[in-house]
Amino acid sequence: MNEKKEVKLINKIKRLLKKANCPRWLHYYGPKKYEFYQHMIALLLKECFKLSFRRVAKLLQMLGLDVPSYSALCKMRKRIPLLLWKNLLQLTVLFDSQLVAVDSTGLSRTNPSWHFVKRIDRKEPVKSYVKLSAFFDTRRKKFLALRIRARPRHDVKDVSYLLKQRSKMKKLLGDSAYDAEWIHEKAHELGIVTIIKPRKNVRKGFYRKKQLKHYSERTYHRRSMIESGFGSMKRKYGSYVLARSISAQRAEIYCRATAHNLNLLNNKIFN
Repeated sequence: MNEKKEVKLINKIKRLLKKANCPRWLHYYGPKKYEFYQHMIALLLKECFKLSFRRVAKLLQMLGLDVPSYSALCKMRKRIPLLLWKNLLQLTVLFDSQLVAVDSTGLSRTNPSWHFVKRIDRKEPVKSYVKLSAFFDTRRKKFLALRIRARPRHDVKDVSYLLKQRSKMKKLLGDSAYDAEWIHEKAHELGIVTIIKPRKNVRKGFYRKKQLKHYSERTYHRRSMIESGFGSMKRKYGSYVLARSISAQRAEIYCRATAHNLNLLNNKIFN
């Protein structure tokens, strides 16, 4: 990382935090040694390069940057409120969305060695994962809103929560799992056209029939872009989470989505 790119990244994070009205320090008591942007830079780089807290702290120190210790970074990640993560993510998508896809995926809580699993004759690893539901802009390829759960729930449970975060859109794309009457009704009240694949042998529902008039198979096939977005995030930042508590897991996933939207040094929204 040369000096110009390093300064560009630091300035980008500073402007992002300034637009989110973040204070210089999140703590009221204790020594004011490191500002909040120094914590954020370390946390983002940790997720982008799949480093541990120790390694990212040592890396930034080798580059000549002032960085908190690995233990301070670990503690700060848990203390960052969820509202702040939502605001930071929203600042990376300051545009009107046209076609928004909704879907969910899972992030494993464990990352076992498959060679070791085979050696101990374990037929199948323990199925434990964090569920992530998201709104995804199919044109700009960015995550608009996230919902993270510690335990699996049905996909439709998270739509209302996501609409509260991001309700300004023209069309909402979803597979047949989201074909529920109340989702069509809620979208109609917000002025959103739902392009949701209808379930088989389900024809009842006033709002379902009303929204089905706008259904287009060509538009529906853009829904697969959110699966490409999930795949891109997992390939770049990992398909598993290392954190144990739900607050740290939320911070870890929001860091990845924010880094995906910013695209680090190549994004020009904040330049």
